[in-house]
Amino acid sequence: MVDDTFLQIGAVLGLALVGGLLAKLLRQPVIVAYIVVGVLGGPAFLGLVSAEDEIKLLAKLGIAILLFLVGLKLDIHLIRAIGPVALITGAGQVLLTAGLGYLLALGLGWDSSSAVYIAVALTFSSTIIVVKLLGDRRELDQLHGRIAVGILIVQDILVVIAMLAIVTVGQPGEQALASEIAWTLGGGLLFLAAVAMVSRFVLPRLLEWMAKNQELTLVFGVSWAVMLAAASSWLGLSMEIGAFVAGVALASTPYRESLGARMISLRDIMILFFFIELGSSLTLDGAISQLFPALIVTVFILIGKPIIVLGVMLAQGYRATVALRTGLTIAQISEFSLILVALGYSLGQVNDDLLSLITLVAIFTITISTYFITYQERLIAMLSPLTRVIERRFQGSGAEQNASHPYDAIVIGAGRLGSDIVRGLRDEGSDLLVVDLDPRALKTIGAYGVDTLYGDASDPDFIKALPLHETRTVVCAAPDRTTNMVVLEALQRLEFGGSICLTALDARTAETFEGYRHVTVVRPFKMAAHSIVDGVKAQMKTDDDNA
Repeated sequence: MVDDTFLQIGAVLGLALVGGLLAKLLRQPVIVAYIVVGVLGGPAFLGLVSAEDEIKLLAKLGIAILLFLVGLKLDIHLIRAIGPVALITGAGQVLLTAGLGYLLALGLGWDSSSAVYIAVALTFSSTIIVVKLLGDRRELDQLHGRIAVGILIVQDILVVIAMLAIVTVGQPGEQALASEIAWTLGGGLLFLAAVAMVSRFVLPRLLEWMAKNQELTLVFGVSWAVMLAAASSWLGLSMEIGAFVAGVALASTPYRESLGARMISLRDIMILFFFIELGSSLTLDGAISQLFPALIVTVFILIGKPIIVLGVMLAQGYRATVALRTGLTIAQISEFSLILVALGYSLGQVNDDLLSLITLVAIFTITISTYFITYQERLIAMLSPLTRVIERRFQGSGAEQNASHPYDAIVIGAGRLGSDIVRGLRDEGSDLLVVDLDPRALKTIGAYGVDTLYGDASDPDFIKALPLHETRTVVCAAPDRTTNMVVLEALQRLEFGGSICLTALDARTAETFEGYRHVTVVRPFKMAAHSIVDGVKAQMKTDDDNA
């Protein structure tokens, strides 16, 4: 066993690097690799992680920075922009998952207190995994991506409330007397009031000065997060609450993006110690004893969460395809699930078996859900017969309502690009039909006096049912390659006689589309770049003329 603390941390970091590289080669999340490194470096195997106090300190710093960055994202404008669908779906998913998870935990033989922890841990999904994978696939701006991110924001808020509740309850065996609860809540209110005063009268000037001294920005962010985390812990709250409040205090400032960008790399370094510490606490006996229950809970998460999201979104009028995509995206438990259970473990409310269970479930669900997101199109295609039956039961068919009406143009996609196209064509007097999967976007477009149709353009059967007879042009303003290709191939099979306009975000996609007849390709980023260049040239020419 390595005795020197510095050598131990160096060895652990080396293992983490190797594990991270292997995870990238296998296209797996590095979180799973870090937990596995903790298991291998723990007492059950190599015994590298014996400097427990030092690793725990680094892990706490990582958690504080992570929660600070979560709070930093929650400005009032973003919360308003979540929209009712994400709010309703997020709240509904949390309540239903928690209720069913509680019953499942009781069925597996856990006592009611442990069942509550399991139920709460199962409700949350991984912000880090979802945002990273959706970003890599350029799906953050698609409807299911926007809804999924909105759900994660709702969950982030709820997990902080859950942490506050855990701290308020206190140690097992203690009675949560009214006076103790009042003392905790009083300390919390005093803490919030003090932070509000500092945010109102001190931080604006301090941040303005910091903006002129960029080398101190990172030091300020870490100091602010850690100081408030320590103050919160001293007042009887958890340090996690303090770190989160530190982020919220800066969320509405103009410097939050710059500060967040500088701290993300530090978060990635520090949070790995939390996952390593968590993995090192997983013993071989504990893993074996909880393997079967963990597999049952994993199946519940992988199947139950998508079904719950599907039901809640169908009830709001969304298509089964969008609902299923959203559900598959969040079919895992969260890094906050692990933090929540670790908090309970530190308070003596959670035993080793429960910690082992949630750790195994995290490894299984995060790993498998990565494939859910990566191969989402194949899964949706496999389940398409079922989704069509569900849609007919919930919503009926939909494209026939406009089947006899010819249009000058059918615009597919009512997002930022599509809505601008619609406004431009409407101003020219064109008779339009706009197709989208987002009821809110269609409601906005409908206010312009334009016909709208709710439907999934990535379904060839839906394209077939559109009123294409005598329609002069079909414009696909959807940003993703898949939808544009489905629309193109469906129109080619139907021998559509009008012109087709498709959207391509990159040169390779544009070259593919340009190989077809009667197809015009729009490249928004390239057009925007040309517009900017023209504007810069015009300004430079004006400056030269005035010189």
